Amino acid sequence: MDAAALLVEVYGRLPHLAHEAVDGASLDELTTPPATGANTIAWLVWHSARVLDDHVGDVMGTEQLWSEGIWPARYGLEPDPSDTGYGHTAAQVLAVRPASPADLTGYLDEVQAHSVAWLTTLTAGDLDRIVDTRWDPPVTLGVRLVSVADDCLQHLGQAAYARGLLGR
Repeated sequence: MDAAALLVEVYGRLPHLAHEAVDGASLDELTTPPATGANTIAWLVWHSARVLDDHVGDVMGTEQLWSEGIWPARYGLEPDPSDTGYGHTAAQVLAVRPASPADLTGYLDEVQAHSVAWLTTLTAGDLDRIVDTRWDPPVTLGVRLVSVADDCLQHLGQAAYARGLLGR
């Protein structure tokens, strides 16, 4: 398996995880934290899509779908490209209120498809390209892509756990 196929496999798992956490749940269930101060399923799925859109968009050299598209209005949020959810307060978590459950998976599906189309073009050599010199050692494209996948998989796993607490 080459590098692009491996990355496509990993990133290809994200929509399924999101859909499992969202499908069949009411908007109220998706936007109510499982415990005081916890992240909602809506926030966890939105955050995963935002991290994917922001971080992969950055290494792709493209504008985020969030700031160019229909999604902020569907969430009742500003099209602020720097708002990925990192450091959100409990109030900000609760402010992530999609218009429908389909908007949660729709945004993630669109971002993931955009990312995967680009991932298919990568070669093993591309993964050694330095994409962030603020760290020691500098971050390569390969490390950044693994980091993004790891963050998304963890948060979508949390969404699945929260969904399980609802007693499917």
